[in-house]
Amino acid sequence: MRLQMVCALALMAIQSGAVDLDVRDFGATGNGIELDTAALQKAIDACSAAGGGTVRLSGGTYLTGTLFLRSHVSLELDADATLLGSANLADYPVTVPAFRSYTDNYTNKSILYGENLEEVALRGKGVIDGQGASFEGRPFHQRPYMVRLIECRGVAVEGLTFRNGAMWTVHFLACDDVTVKGVTIRSRSNENNDGFDIDCCQGVRVSNCDVSSGDDAIVLKSTADRPCRDVLIENCRLSSRCNALKMGTESNGGFQNIVMRDCQIKNTKLGGIVLDIVDGGTMDNILVEDIEMDGVGTPIFIRLGNRARRFKKDMPTPGVGIMRNIRIAGVKAIGAGEIGCAITGIPGHSIENLRIENVDLQFAGGLSAPHALRVIEERETEYPQFRMFGPLPAYGFFCRHVRGLHLENIRFAT
Repeated sequence: MRLQMVCALALMAIQSGAVDLDVRDFGATGNGIELDTAALQKAIDACSAAGGGTVRLSGGTYLTGTLFLRSHVSLELDADATLLGSANLADYPVTVPAFRSYTDNYTNKSILYGENLEEVALRGKGVIDGQGASFEGRPFHQRPYMVRLIECRGVAVEGLTFRNGAMWTVHFLACDDVTVKGVTIRSRSNENNDGFDIDCCQGVRVSNCDVSSGDDAIVLKSTADRPCRDVLIENCRLSSRCNALKMGTESNGGFQNIVMRDCQIKNTKLGGIVLDIVDGGTMDNILVEDIEMDGVGTPIFIRLGNRARRFKKDMPTPGVGIMRNIRIAGVKAIGAGEIGCAITGIPGHSIENLRIENVDLQFAGGLSAPHALRVIEERETEYPQFRMFGPLPAYGFFCRHVRGLHLENIRFAT
């Protein structure tokens, strides 16, 4: 009876035009024990039916399986609210998007999911916790993403803290006009704990975020034939067991007009700045500037290779991609490892028009004289990562198959 009354009151609020809904009015308990999925979804759907507005979580821990987001609806978590992903895989139904990409191989489950939406938002000072350790040791399709938005337009993610994902934290796939600001990610509880995956997207700005991730902190991908372009990443603090700022391990659609600037990188096991084209695609007009690093495996890694992975089984094998018009400026790094920075194309396919300026890099040093005489194999088809060639013959930059290389005001030290 009480639930019927509160739902009736919520309906009256919608009809009066005051569309700011509290999920408790739809039966959510917020006790962290009972599953609140149905009540939360009911609130989201009611808000959508009213033409849009805010669905609010406050004063509790809301245990949930998959929630399907709706157009013109903002899901807001107050500072005293936690959205807690269920540890039961059965609470996450299989969702297969119309937009197909290589990520079909990774996941079909998510805590928050949206497809073909307009003006959708996740906001607030609250926490979204994925209970990632509950899915330890499971394969890809048995670990849900935290947020997955596909072919959405007008997306905002602001202020929230994401913790303990079972897989990727936030995945934007083929989305347009995306704004992310003031988000904190603390996710090292499982494998593949990427922070932000910006994939085949256009018109994206990520600013003032703080990411500590088990896998890549902020990574641009192109896992289909749609380019990732017009992306700005700025004023972020990053730490990762893998790479901090990365682009292009999956590169089929390519990357255009990308700016990464004013970021601080600390305690990152692999690369600070990583730019790859290995599955076809074109990387063009890239600017990386004013980056500070402390404790990275390598400050800069750039690779044009030929892994040539298809994103659909029935498609032709991709040809070798293109990397051109890249500028890296104002990079300072201390505490880098001993291997050095590889900047490498492959025979017959050179990186073109690369400018590196005002760079001050401090490496561990300590390798022996024979390392300077090593012959480095091409390894055209291998997965790109900074250790792929072993210790390089140069502790600073080892450059090969690069046409139009400009180095200015470069300082190396050990």
